[in-house]
Amino acid sequence: MPTTITENILNVTLLEPRQKHPTIFVRFDALAEGESLTLHNDHDPKPLYYQLLGERGNIFIWEYLEEGPEWWKVRISKKRTGEQDETLGQIAAKDLRKAQVFKKYGLDFCCGGKKTVKEACAEKGLDVTKVEKELQQADTLPSSRPVPYGDWSLDFLSDYIVNTHHTYVRKTLPDIRAYAEKVMKVHGKQHPELVRIHALVEEIYAELSAHLVKEEKVLFPYVKELVVAKNRSQLLQAAHLGSVQNPINMMEMEHEVVGENLEEIRRLSNNYALPEDACASYSLLYRMLDEFEEDLHLHIHLENNILFPKALDLEKQLN
Repeated sequence: MPTTITENILNVTLLEPRQKHPTIFVRFDALAEGESLTLHNDHDPKPLYYQLLGERGNIFIWEYLEEGPEWWKVRISKKRTGEQDETLGQIAAKDLRKAQVFKKYGLDFCCGGKKTVKEACAEKGLDVTKVEKELQQADTLPSSRPVPYGDWSLDFLSDYIVNTHHTYVRKTLPDIRAYAEKVMKVHGKQHPELVRIHALVEEIYAELSAHLVKEEKVLFPYVKELVVAKNRSQLLQAAHLGSVQNPINMMEMEHEVVGENLEEIRRLSNNYALPEDACASYSLLYRMLDEFEEDLHLHIHLENNILFPKALDLEKQLN
C-alpha cells in the first residue's frame, strides 16, 4: 500500500527577515530521516541551499516545485542514514536522457563518472541547484524507448561494444588522422592550434589501437568466462589476470587519457568553431571529431558505468 504523506509547509514570507533562516534550520533539524519540509517564499531561496550544505553537510535533497514569478516552492528532504548521492556514471547508467544535461554543462559522466553532481559542479564552479533541477526535469521528458543497456547480459554487451563502437573507431579514426594532417599542412601557419590538434589525434590513434586489442583479446574474453561460470553454476577457476579489477584499472586509465586528449582538442578548437578561411576539409575534420567524441562518450559510458561494475560484482559472486 502506498504511504500517505502529510505535507510539512513553512511559509517563509510570514516571518521577520532575521527569523527566516534560524526558523528554517530549526524545522529542518526536527525532521526525521526521510521526512521533508516544503518552503513557500516570494523569491528564490538558493542562498539557503549553500548555507544548509555548509552548516549541515550533504544530508538533504533539494527539489524545486515552483519557480515564480510570485511563489518559489522548494521541498527539502532529509536523507536516510547511509543514503549516498549517486555518481554521474550511475545516474547516466539509469537514464541516458540525463547524460544530455551533463553534456550541456561539460560534466564528464564517462571518464569522470565517479564524482557526484555536487562534486562535479563544485569543481567547475557551476550552480548545482540549476543542474539538479534540470536532472529532475529530465524524468518528465518524452523519449523513444531507451536502449536497455543495463539489462543486457555481459557477454552480449561486450559483443555490442566491439561490433558497434570498436568498429566505428577502426573505420573513422584513420580518416580523422588523414584530415588532421592535411588541414594542419594547409592552415597550420594561420591557425597554429592545428599543429597541436594533429599531435593529439596521433596520440589518440596510438592509444586506442592498442586499447581495443587489449579489450578484445584479454578483458572481454574473461568477462565472457565469468558469464559462462555463472550460467553453469560453477566456481570461478583461478584466473591468469588475478582479478578482473586489474585490466579494468588499466582500461579506465587509458579511457581517461583519450578523454583528456579530446577535451583539449575541443578547447583548442573553441568547441569546433570554424574560422572564416576554413575549407571543406577543415569543416569535415571538425565535424568528424565532434561526432567521434560523441560516440566515444557513449562507448566509455557503457564500459566504465555498466560493463565494468557488473563484471566486478559477478566475479565476487563466483569467488
